[in-house]
Amino acid sequence: MATMPPALPPSPSPPPPPPLRTAFSPRCTALQNPSTYMYHCQLLNGAPQGYASPRHARARPPRERERDLAASYAREIGACVRERRWGAACEAFASMRTAGAAPDRFLLPQVLRACASLGAPRLASAAHALAAKGGAALAGDPVVGNAIVAMYAALGDVASARAAFASLPDRDVVAWTALISAHADAGELEEAFDLFEEMQESGVRPDMISWNTLVSGFARSGDLVAALHLFDEMRQRGVDPGVNSWNCIISGCVQNALYDEALEVFQEMCESERPDAVTVASILPACAGLQALGIGKQLHSYVLRCGIKINVYVGASLISLYSECGEFDDARVVFSTIEEKNVNVWNELVQSYIREGRMNKAWEAFDLMQEDGLEPDIVTYNSFIAAYAKVGQNEQAYELFSRMADVGLKPNVVSMNALICGLHRHGLYTDALEAFRYMQRSSDGKAKGWTFLDNCGPIQPTGTTITGVLSLLADLKLDRLGKEVHCYALKNGLTSNIYISSKLVDLYGKTGDMTSAVNVFQRIGNKNVVTWNSLMAAYKHNWKPEVTLKLLGEMLQSNLHPNLVTVHIALMSCGVTMALGYGRELHSYITKCWPGGYPATLASALINMYGKCGNIEDGRLVFKSTVPKDVAVWNAMMSCYLLHRMPRDIIDLFNYLEQSGIQPDHITFILLLSACKQEGLFEEAQSYFYNMEDVYGIKPSLKHYTCMVDIMGSAGLLAESLTLIQKMPLKPDACLWSTVLKACKLHSNLEIGEKAAKALFELEPNNPSNYMVLSNIYADTGLLDATEAVRDAMTEQGLHVERQCSWLYNGTTVHSFEAGNLSHPAIDAILSTWKHLTIRMEQSGYSTEDIGPYYNVEVDPLSCHHTEKIAVCYGLISTYDHQPIRISKNFRMCMECHSSIKFISRDKNREIIVSDGCTYHHFKDVCSPGSQGNRYDQLHVPQEIQSEAKY
Repeated sequence: MATMPPALPPSPSPPPPPPLRTAFSPRCTALQNPSTYMYHCQLLNGAPQGYASPRHARARPPRERERDLAASYAREIGACVRERRWGAACEAFASMRTAGAAPDRFLLPQVLRACASLGAPRLASAAHALAAKGGAALAGDPVVGNAIVAMYAALGDVASARAAFASLPDRDVVAWTALISAHADAGELEEAFDLFEEMQESGVRPDMISWNTLVSGFARSGDLVAALHLFDEMRQRGVDPGVNSWNCIISGCVQNALYDEALEVFQEMCESERPDAVTVASILPACAGLQALGIGKQLHSYVLRCGIKINVYVGASLISLYSECGEFDDARVVFSTIEEKNVNVWNELVQSYIREGRMNKAWEAFDLMQEDGLEPDIVTYNSFIAAYAKVGQNEQAYELFSRMADVGLKPNVVSMNALICGLHRHGLYTDALEAFRYMQRSSDGKAKGWTFLDNCGPIQPTGTTITGVLSLLADLKLDRLGKEVHCYALKNGLTSNIYISSKLVDLYGKTGDMTSAVNVFQRIGNKNVVTWNSLMAAYKHNWKPEVTLKLLGEMLQSNLHPNLVTVHIALMSCGVTMALGYGRELHSYITKCWPGGYPATLASALINMYGKCGNIEDGRLVFKSTVPKDVAVWNAMMSCYLLHRMPRDIIDLFNYLEQSGIQPDHITFILLLSACKQEGLFEEAQSYFYNMEDVYGIKPSLKHYTCMVDIMGSAGLLAESLTLIQKMPLKPDACLWSTVLKACKLHSNLEIGEKAAKALFELEPNNPSNYMVLSNIYADTGLLDATEAVRDAMTEQGLHVERQCSWLYNGTTVHSFEAGNLSHPAIDAILSTWKHLTIRMEQSGYSTEDIGPYYNVEVDPLSCHHTEKIAVCYGLISTYDHQPIRISKNFRMCMECHSSIKFISRDKNREIIVSDGCTYHHFKDVCSPGSQGNRYDQLHVPQEIQSEAKY
């Protein structure tokens, strides 16, 4: 798990504005000066000849002068286009028109390309008008006509591209491909595919570029299945895919963060094609995304061995790879080897320093870039905006918006996305939402409030914006605002974006609205792995892990292969349901897919799964076999020991961690403090707490303070815990006050309990568990009227306690037993078994409580409904005598269930393991102290530790 970067130093004084450039400077763009921009448009439309270049001062015969002028300008424009200096090309063309020279059918397509690449729609329209005025020699030329269609396609103006296409007398494969590209770039893949079919029906045979355009469109949209299907069809039609075809798919996978799939396609490509520079530049970001430094270094070696020039594209990708993998020195070595650096290369160097946390060096690179004759562009500023927003220095981020305006740059949607994402990551949710509201208002022409964006102009939210905002709302569980964003996405045609739809599933899942989550999921046309992962995670979040495992089977049946995230979600669901057999099958699948050793994240998930399934020995085997181990793997093993109440093993493992030279992180100390609590080591806990910052440089977070409060509360030091809360530099959250309230329940402290409850009702007015604990405190102190009042308040506010549920894994099926649900097909046999067990208990002199409340949840929603008893009964009649019965439950086990299952285990000579979310109960004759000890010794695993230890 990534740690939050340290606070960045204050922004240095702004660098001086870039020097003004002349109108014909090769690095100047026509869009930087609005008046110049309009002037060029007028010239292209045939403005009066009021200006003459000095180079044309000598009088010559008109035809000869016009011919020489045209040739001179054609050479200049051609050179600008080859060097991709689009603004200079457009300005040279404007001068050409001023001088009275006219372009021919060979020059005009280059001008049209420059207009499109410059992103200047008005200049493009003026050039189009000039072509229309040129008569049949220009307007009727197929090359010019194709260039006009391609120009509008590149500008994203699909309607104008279709109109230009319709006006062509003869439509060849180039024209068709340009129009297909326009629709594909706009995300209109159905229209693009229909045009592709229509082209073939009209007798025009698609060439490799046509196929590549369509394949690339589906790949960029994230529909890898369709892209690969088209790729295979291309080969079946006799079109041999070249390196460019493979590059299209690889690039599309990388753009959609499908890094594993990108490497799979790359591996298949290497069996038949030799990767070129474009391939290397495309696949290196996948290596960076997967932190696959070894593969990246092999690619770097391949480039050097094959004599591939490290151009700006390959060089920039290599710099990004090394910096994202923490090899900053190697990144700077690559930078120094690139002979002709462009702005992109400098931007990668700037981002390298930012990732390293060396902001002063990043600003030095910013200055050196200008000394090298290059002007920082919008990407440069966006990098700094994201860096400052990410660490909560929003004022510095806002200042950069103003500085951009000073140098003639306008913030774009990427600027706003970087700001929103950074603010979200640092927890500045209000500012992040306000930024999104600004974008909505500015796109409607109603922007207000943010003075630093006064000169920004309308910024239309994109799919990336909506995805980021939905992620923010999902974290905050703001379902109402989420539905508003959903409506906005529907209104603007953004729901076809598969990542927006997947985020909507995630949002509704996290807010508990599974009906809406399923509805969104079912409407997604081309479901991919990300979509399935969202729904699986939603069911797991809503305590339906058995459905998650069922969905994994359905996903496999739809011919989609699980990725790392899928396997991680499935392993966590196995842990929740104690589905050990299913988890072992997943372990075999992981070993098959990663024969050379699986990622540390999967090793951590496997260790957690085995620990939660009660099989700590297999967890140890995974831990020992994982090489190298990162801190997350060590934390996972410590988490298993914590769940099985083995605090001394946690402390011993921490000592080994220190000896290994690996730096512990904030989660390590949460686990350590929790171990101290289990063992009653108050002084040791204090020592670890204060050494965090003094020795390891880790500033205690709210979770660490919560652990200390939990330790004090368990020891009965409730007044001292309040003193610690008052002195800490952080504002207490609901989790901390909930810990205090539970400690008050433990010690029947009504006075402090009411204070904690009051704070919780303000922070979490709709959390029923807070009312439950307060009600129990009143009951324990004999205040029955107050108990009833709390329960009445819950009813009036419409608060409902989560249904209690137990799960039992048998064979290939997870059986769920929900309180009040009698739909299980074996329910009659289960109740008969329980009746037989109660007779055995009575004969042994043990008085058991009936499971009547299981039938009707409404009898008392705050009491235990004994669903684990039902699960145990089903385990007795559905499993072999030698098999352990593994049960998990979403509520803590009551004393009655604990005593009953202990009797059943002894009477039937069966091993029974129950996980109740707080600890593990291992019944074998008696409840094993190695697993759970005396679980009623006033100790439990704090909820925040369980959520953090899912690593």
